Amino acid sequence: MNIDSIRNGIVIDHITAGSGMRLYELLGLDSLDVSVAIIKNVTSKKMGKKDIIKIDADIPVDLNVIGYVDPSATVNYIKDGKLYEKRNIEMPETLVNVIKCKNPRCITSCEQELDHVFCLTDREHKVYRCVYCETKA
Repeated sequence: MNIDSIRNGIVIDHITAGSGMRLYELLGLDSLDVSVAIIKNVTSKKMGKKDIIKIDADIPVDLNVIGYVDPSATVNYIKDGKLYEKRNIEMPETLVNVIKCKNPRCITSCEQELDHVFCLTDREHKVYRCVYCETKA
């Protein structure tokens, strides 16, 4: 398979195999009017298999979303066909409006304008909890 390189844009690399689509959805890439390639189960020396997302536009991406889905991912910024910045991602301490609380009794269920805020409570197991009702994400 051959996927063209991009001139100006972003490559999200080293995504754990199978997590690319979730990242695509949470980043809202389906609403973009630019070329976006999702490459799944690419052979990787380092990881065995991985997913890659290529965005053919220099747009802002929420690094907290990437860190929530896959903190081992890297974000590569491409300009004029060359890598000009590479960022390693970490798990964010706080997530705001990335995911929604699933507890029907949470205040966010009835107060529509209230932000959905989750805090990292267990880094080892990647556990986030709602700051209002402490429900696990």
